[in-house]
Amino acid sequence: ALGTPPADKIKMVQDSGRLIGALCGKVKQAVAHREAGLDFVVGQGGEGGGHTGEIGSIVLWPQMIDAIGDTPFLAAGGIGNGGQVAAALAMGAAGVWTGSLWLTVEEAHTQPAQKESLLKAESGDTVRSRSWTGKTCRMLRNDWTEAWERSDTPEPLGMPLQGMVTSDGMRRTSTYADKGNCQAVAFNPCGQVIGQIKQVESCRSVMQRLLEEYVDAVERAASMLPEG
Repeated sequence: ALGTPPADKIKMVQDSGRLIGALCGKVKQAVAHREAGLDFVVGQGGEGGGHTGEIGSIVLWPQMIDAIGDTPFLAAGGIGNGGQVAAALAMGAAGVWTGSLWLTVEEAHTQPAQKESLLKAESGDTVRSRSWTGKTCRMLRNDWTEAWERSDTPEPLGMPLQGMVTSDGMRRTSTYADKGNCQAVAFNPCGQVIGQIKQVESCRSVMQRLLEEYVDAVERAASMLPEG
């Protein structure tokens, strides 16, 4: 999301015996990651949460997979059930990278009011906005994001300057998420897949569900092939 890691950082991580990868939302960024020697690339479609680009996952993933060759690719943006995992792997991804799926689990540190906002949200309730960090970021639409879109409001500063303006608000709306009408101006980054998430589950339950849904999807696809 923030560029290819510096060469010295890549070397430091790899020399320690660990793998290093980076997130991106454009094909040219994925190629830059590969050429820098990263061990894997995470490609996130525009429907993903947090800092994200404009191109949708189903269009972006196969282009990135073709562009980076043998470098392992993790598909991100819009992964909320096992069928979506199967679709990513069918396109050639080595695995998937999930985010919004974990915001509402029992083990999450998300505060109750924030969790309630996320569970009530539909996919259309998210918006890409520069209002918090200065870089396009997908989050829940609320009074804060709407105010920054008004014609009488100045343009957000670029990153990291906008973050310097909003950091105190970000900290306070996180700390006091359950107070008053805080959610009307809170920073709740999430992807469009949030519309699929309607109940609190444990991490164990989510993993089990993903596996079962994945098997169902693969079996459903296999049933379309002629018997041979």
